Amino acid sequence: MTAVTVFCLLSVLLFIGKTIRVFVPFLQRCYLPSSVIGGVVGLILFQCFPNLFPADAISAISKLPGFMINVVFATLFLGVVTPPLKKVFQRAFPQLCFGQLLAWGQYVIGFAAVGFLLIPLFGVNEAFGNLLEIGFQGGHGTVSGMAESFRSFGWEDGIALGYTVATAGMVLGVIIGIMLVNWAGRKGYVKNIRSFSEQNKLQQRGIYHQNDRPAAGCQTVYCDSIDSLAWHVSLVGISILVGFGMQKGIQHLEIVLFPDAATRFFSGFPLFPFCMIGGLLLQKTAQKIKVHTLIDHGQMQRLAGASLDFLVLSAMATIKLSVVVQNWQGLLIIIVLGTIFSVSMVVFAAPRIFPESWFECAIADFGQSLGVTATGLMLLRTADPEGKTCATEAFGYKQLLHEPIMGGGLWTAMALTLLFKLGWQKMLCISATALLFWIIIAFILARKNRKNGSFLRKK
Repeated sequence: MTAVTVFCLLSVLLFIGKTIRVFVPFLQRCYLPSSVIGGVVGLILFQCFPNLFPADAISAISKLPGFMINVVFATLFLGVVTPPLKKVFQRAFPQLCFGQLLAWGQYVIGFAAVGFLLIPLFGVNEAFGNLLEIGFQGGHGTVSGMAESFRSFGWEDGIALGYTVATAGMVLGVIIGIMLVNWAGRKGYVKNIRSFSEQNKLQQRGIYHQNDRPAAGCQTVYCDSIDSLAWHVSLVGISILVGFGMQKGIQHLEIVLFPDAATRFFSGFPLFPFCMIGGLLLQKTAQKIKVHTLIDHGQMQRLAGASLDFLVLSAMATIKLSVVVQNWQGLLIIIVLGTIFSVSMVVFAAPRIFPESWFECAIADFGQSLGVTATGLMLLRTADPEGKTCATEAFGYKQLLHEPIMGGGLWTAMALTLLFKLGWQKMLCISATALLFWIIIAFILARKNRKNGSFLRKK
């Protein structure tokens, strides 16, 4: 009965979240996802009326995000025929540079703030410095995927704190992102802005007109053999299985190679990056044997989107407020510092890095760096509703290079383990070195753009 209770509770909360958004214009203007609204409702209900809900159901809901993130990452490359790496680099290199600057900058700010300010003042855990990149760049999904890592290193409070940073980043990303879009319009950096008031009532409420509803993906197999959705779900399951096998294999190999080691590097390593690799391997195998046409990325996106909605909902509804209250000063400091840094990057660095359509390219990365990819795409659609610039293509290609490493990729997963092994000082040095490398790349790009006369060019 626990599974029934969990599914029904989450479904009701998601329905309530969507209903509230439909009838509250303020939330529509803030572009808040229904999953966030439903999660806040759930958090209030679970905190104020704990006796109304079975304890085992709430416990199961709190563990759900850790599984759903595996689904999200397993779908990233399924159904995607990647172009040649040379083409990806040519189209997306400035975008990649900007994204890496944002990510490594968040690490540097996080570790520096914790080491020089938060530990002396509030005695926070060293891993507090990881929360900024995990919560901002990674979002709720990455925090969920890192849950077992937090537990294995004895800092379970990091889960609630990570969800809080992720929630703040998502809200700030949307609100400040819209403010930046309006600023760019007034300055003349963009001309094709589509404001909230220019949308019709259905668009404002997040509802497609019945005559203008896009397909949710293509069916690639006949339903009399297997339902197309079931087929794609099974491919996701196989990707997760491959990732699970890789995780357990590496953990066993570490024990065999280093039997006397006092600590294990991969014992707390999360599963979701391996699921991403599993999906990529499955896609490459399908291309090799010429059956990749049976995998539709549209259906994979819907599976990932549904998983992410339930992930965010369940993560927010089960945040431990007592932990957040105990650490509110440290959370406020890193959130404010991280937000100021990201805004500064858009205003001062982006015009120099991008050779064309600098604001459209920057606002997509800004949204992702504070919230999730969907936030970045929403802001990009607001600044460039008809897709007239190169930003959408550059951002998409950049994801192929950026996602496997940062924002929930391999480095994000490794960084937490390394922090507990090496300490914040060494992690700050590593992050600062990486940031310096990308700053040098940014200066090279800026010099090239200055020679070509593209700096701060208006449309």
